Amino acid sequence: MSAGTVAVVVTEEIGLPTWELYELSIPLTVFGKPQPDLSEHWYDMRLCSVDAAEAPGAADSGGPGGVGGGVGISLRTPYGLDGLVGADTVVVTSVPDPCVEEGEPLPPGLADALRRAHEAGSRMVSLCTGAFALAEAGLLDGRRATAHWMHTAQLAARYPEVTVDDSVLYVDDGDVLTSAGLTAGLDLCLHLVRRDLGAHVANQLARRMVVPAHRPGGQAQFVDLSVPATDDEGLGPVLAWARAHLDRPLTVDDLARRAAMSPRTLYRRIQAATGTTPLQWLLNQRLVRAQGLLESTDLPVERIGELSGLGTANNLRHHFLKQVGVSPGDYRRAFFSRRAA
Repeated sequence: MSAGTVAVVVTEEIGLPTWELYELSIPLTVFGKPQPDLSEHWYDMRLCSVDAAEAPGAADSGGPGGVGGGVGISLRTPYGLDGLVGADTVVVTSVPDPCVEEGEPLPPGLADALRRAHEAGSRMVSLCTGAFALAEAGLLDGRRATAHWMHTAQLAARYPEVTVDDSVLYVDDGDVLTSAGLTAGLDLCLHLVRRDLGAHVANQLARRMVVPAHRPGGQAQFVDLSVPATDDEGLGPVLAWARAHLDRPLTVDDLARRAAMSPRTLYRRIQAATGTTPLQWLLNQRLVRAQGLLESTDLPVERIGELSGLGTANNLRHHFLKQVGVSPGDYRRAFFSRRAA
């Protein structure tokens, strides 16, 4: 007896490095291999290409349903988009890069097929930039959702009806679920197994895959907090000076004096150059310094708080939990490098 049918959408031809084979492997590994000793009920898999009858590379892949690329990789998909309708769960992996970066249209028929599958009762799941496909189909309107942190700003700007959360590994909104980038897709797929078959099965499956059954925190711990590139040459020296003196109790007035500007002018210039306020920029730099020290040294948290200018260990923990989403200790366990230390 099946735990349900999972239809995975292949949205473009496979040709590294333009296609993320890794993300496709996640649902195939989690749902595609029966685990009879864990559960007598497992999933039936459908691999569906955008157009199985005329898929890109079909001619050189041996027949209908082939999806091929220029690096010797060929994939046969016996189902087209019609195979999504009637599936219990539909998983959309990353859409083609131009659809995200340039706003080019999705592959023909994809958004309509996703809408029809949802209307027929399918649970909809996106991994990474697959959220753009769900959003284009209107399935994220009025919902909370996420995607890879590098693309959440684009998702929010292009689809203002979606409440985008870039701090989490995945969002479970009942019948529509979205994950952050790459390995966060594994977190979400294991969560689905937990929902469907129970915590014991999900935990044992995670153990077999040699991954944690549940990771603490969210994708905020992976976000680059450093200052964006700026063409404002006048600010460069003062920002570099501030980064070199983060262990001091710096203020906006200190930076303004260093830059020979009024505090108001400095505020305006920093906001225009970095997209944030001077105080938030300073906080981000202090967190970047703390992250680097946690990754590369075994200094106690109290000392890292002092060197980064965040003060006490309690203050460091407060800002880490708020901005990064995990405690300094959890961050160090995830990213510490003994070689760097």
